[in-house]
Amino acid sequence: MRWRWRDGRGKLVVRRADGTSDPLPLEIATSYRARTEGLLGRDSVDGLMLLSPASGVHTFRMRIPIDVAYLDRRLRVVAVRTMRPGRLGRPRLRARHVLEAEAGAMAGWGLAVGSVVRVEPDTAGTE
Repeated sequence: MRWRWRDGRGKLVVRRADGTSDPLPLEIATSYRARTEGLLGRDSVDGLMLLSPASGVHTFRMRIPIDVAYLDRRLRVVAVRTMRPGRLGRPRLRARHVLEAEAGAMAGWGLAVGSVVRVEPDTAGTE
């Protein structure tokens, strides 16, 4: 399955084991410039950022620790890590997309290995 998103905003829907889900605010970064900038220089994050395509991240020049979820081509979480500023994350071979959020947020949302997510771009931003 091939995803065609553009830089912009949207919602991320996490399907939990109990069948419930909540849409979370999402920034989508697909251009080279948006992916390289990512969350650099920010003091907080409102929701999550999706980097696509991506299989790894770093936290050099970041001000806050972040949670990182690696997604495969079917948008299933294959790994979740918390990274402090100044770290280089190991690329994940099966990862095609990466989600970033403030440290601790993903556990609260029920985002864990095996979770499946859905990206709902804003109608004005992406396909």
